[in-house]
Amino acid sequence: MTLDGLPRHHGGADDLARLLARALLAGHWQPGDAFPRELDLCDHFAVSRNQVRNALASLTATGLIERTAGRGTRVRDIGDWHLLDPLISEWMTGIDSLEPQLIREIFAFRYAAEPVVAELAAEAADSQDLARIETAWRGMCRTADDPDARLPHAEYDVAFHDAIYQASHNLVWRQMGHLLRPSIIALIKSSQDRAHDHHEGLDDSLARHGQVLEAIRRRHSGGAARAARAVLQRTAIDLGIVDASAESTH
Repeated sequence: MTLDGLPRHHGGADDLARLLARALLAGHWQPGDAFPRELDLCDHFAVSRNQVRNALASLTATGLIERTAGRGTRVRDIGDWHLLDPLISEWMTGIDSLEPQLIREIFAFRYAAEPVVAELAAEAADSQDLARIETAWRGMCRTADDPDARLPHAEYDVAFHDAIYQASHNLVWRQMGHLLRPSIIALIKSSQDRAHDHHEGLDDSLARHGQVLEAIRRRHSGGAARAARAVLQRTAIDLGIVDASAESTH
């Protein structure tokens, strides 16, 4: 993949690193692909070689690319990307669509983690936690049927999940929720867009989120875990990871 189609660059090395990283995270280049040479980057973005080298150093440090003397630069396998690095989390903010394999990997993590987090939230949530979760859910309900409110709906959705991470009252999970926020909102946007494009609506998703809230409110830890898993099963359908008919067999 060439540099064609990338946005114009404004700023210093950090801004160039962000631009190139977001292109990688969106799948502009695939794992194993040759990455543009320093001189090509200099020419395309009209920047100094020093600025390019500093930007590439950031991409290398976060595991996105590998630079080998005599062999050039290549995109590393997604398994080598440092997805929990705060820098990658910052780069991921605002991306409309992620590389498909990255979507599947993030979803797999959420499917394993969020039922556990919901279970902890059911045991530890206080009144303020419950109020935050309910406020986010009600915001989702208000914006679900408005085609012009997709972004606010996605923001309420991610606030719902973030509030559950916070309600776990576990320091590590709370930090994990913060780091995962950009990737969660990217998945939410993707699943929301697919649901609208297929005219399926969001009623089922809203109902499942409501069941998570109710289980946490009732301090039913097992029910919260099952409800959180059901939310993610709906997400898998909306993302096209599984077919809707597959859910009925589980």
